[in-house]
Amino acid sequence: MTNSNRIPLSLLAGTSLAAFGLGYIAAPDYPLDREVRYTGLASTSTTQVLSATVESLKGQNKLLVFSYKGTATVTAKNTELWLFEGRQNLIVPAVVNYYLDLSELSLADVTLDEKAKLVRVKLPQLQIGDIAFQPESATTLNGGLLTFSDEQVEELRKLNYKTARRAMVKQAQSKALVGMAKRQAQTNIASYFEIPLRIVGQPDVKVVATFK
Repeated sequence: MTNSNRIPLSLLAGTSLAAFGLGYIAAPDYPLDREVRYTGLASTSTTQVLSATVESLKGQNKLLVFSYKGTATVTAKNTELWLFEGRQNLIVPAVVNYYLDLSELSLADVTLDEKAKLVRVKLPQLQIGDIAFQPESATTLNGGLLTFSDEQVEELRKLNYKTARRAMVKQAQSKALVGMAKRQAQTNIASYFEIPLRIVGQPDVKVVATFK
């Protein structure tokens, strides 16, 4: 495969389609009584479809690609007068979402290899969203010699949730989970591009999405 077969779409697509979806194909009202010739993947319709796909994805901004539900188990302690120690154990489930910021996607990230019938898409960096705790399903155990006041219980609760957040971020950044999220993101984006290509009669074009 030579570089001459790789065509940056930003040079091919003069304009983007105004809307994306099934409605962007206008069926003719007259019969096709003349020969229809194939003009290659770099035809205006193909490049316009890819351009419209990029614009549609950019409009979604943050695209949810993967979710992970885990549990954080943490303990906070409070010591007074060095003799009395109290502690609070917290077990709380949480959901972590993984996103792609598609506002960063552009036509420069999409390359058409006409000879290989291949579209390559470079994806922006994977991002982790905020930690969504589920306190209604949490278990809290207060123990120790110290008799807790309401203020102390609340103080330990805040400390525990702060620690639990760090614990969940660490889980979410594990190699296994990040790998799963990236693979799902690549599959999702490839499908976004392949479906409209099939609609315009390009079912044999393969889309490969990779991270920058």
